[in-house]
Amino acid sequence: MSIRPLLLPEPPGEVDRAPEIFAGGVAAVRRAVVIGNGCAGAENQCLGLVRALGLADRLTLYRIIRPTGGINKWLHFLPISLHKMVDQVLRHILSNTTFTTLFQGKLSAPYPVSNVQSLGLSSILEADSKRIVTMVRDTFEKEGLAIVVACGRDTIPYASSVRCLAPDNVFVIQIQHPRYRLDRFDLVVTPRHDYYALTAKGQQEVPWLFRRWITPREPPGPNVVLTSGALHQADSAALRIAATNWHDELAPLPKPLVVVNIGGPTRNCNYGVDLAKQLVSSLHNVSETCGSVRISFSRRTPQKVSDLILREFSTHPKFYIWGGEEPNPHLGHLAWADAFIITADSIRSRSMLLELSIAGGNSQISTTLCRNEGLFVL
Repeated sequence: MSIRPLLLPEPPGEVDRAPEIFAGGVAAVRRAVVIGNGCAGAENQCLGLVRALGLADRLTLYRIIRPTGGINKWLHFLPISLHKMVDQVLRHILSNTTFTTLFQGKLSAPYPVSNVQSLGLSSILEADSKRIVTMVRDTFEKEGLAIVVACGRDTIPYASSVRCLAPDNVFVIQIQHPRYRLDRFDLVVTPRHDYYALTAKGQQEVPWLFRRWITPREPPGPNVVLTSGALHQADSAALRIAATNWHDELAPLPKPLVVVNIGGPTRNCNYGVDLAKQLVSSLHNVSETCGSVRISFSRRTPQKVSDLILREFSTHPKFYIWGGEEPNPHLGHLAWADAFIITADSIRSRSMLLELSIAGGNSQISTTLCRNEGLFVL
């Protein structure tokens, strides 16, 4: 398939010709639509790309919301549309019964983590493909082509539907490999390691029987861009701004400042109370040699884990725990912290390692048990 060329608006003071992303060109792109799934690791990749394209101030964020809580934690393998349908049926059948709390879930997260305040977003809309298409069509004559950026499994049907319904009004970029039918998107941005199984070394390591189940099954096409790691927002300009914005709160803290980012369970890491107790023990040791410690939770952090951390450190003079109500301090932490401790349970952990490399921090990796295995990164 051919890739439609795009032109970005040129920065003030630059040469007359706008920079080209691909050969050729169409009208300059002046706006972006992000379709998120509520996961910080995925949404920050979208926001980082939009920021790099110079469209952070012309951004609309839509978010896909899965039902959570109760039985819904066992239904996440379902396609998002089917999951919502099952949840609605269960809510109707079990309403006003003693089983309601078991089957019905909450739609809000106790610890919101997507760092959208810096992008000037006053509201986040629930994702709806037809609504997005209507918006880009109605404003096309005035605003021109819209870049639609999505990341994560749940966003795939929404992004592909938008492109199918309005191919002349949008340029759709899907971050993370969508597993099949890459022609549904104008561009796919995915880490190079996704194609490791197709390399000579990868084929030696991956048993032949399992190769057909490993995605992707064929080399990247012309609409695939390979990256060295996960995308993120932490460029030098963002860190300079964060250093200024967070100066009054973080600069006076006793040094060294250690930041702890706590995630939650995934398919590969059943992060629970046992591992949290190991972390608590490590933090008590760290507190003896550091000046201050700041802890933040993920939306996936189990309540039992956050309660344990709060009981241990909420009154400790060296500790501050961010609960999600105040502005997200993540970029401020990157700008001011001397060391990081990250529970390495998701793609967000890998993003953070890349952010730390941009921030200039040194990282040392140590391991701890996590079902089969997992990581703490210090």
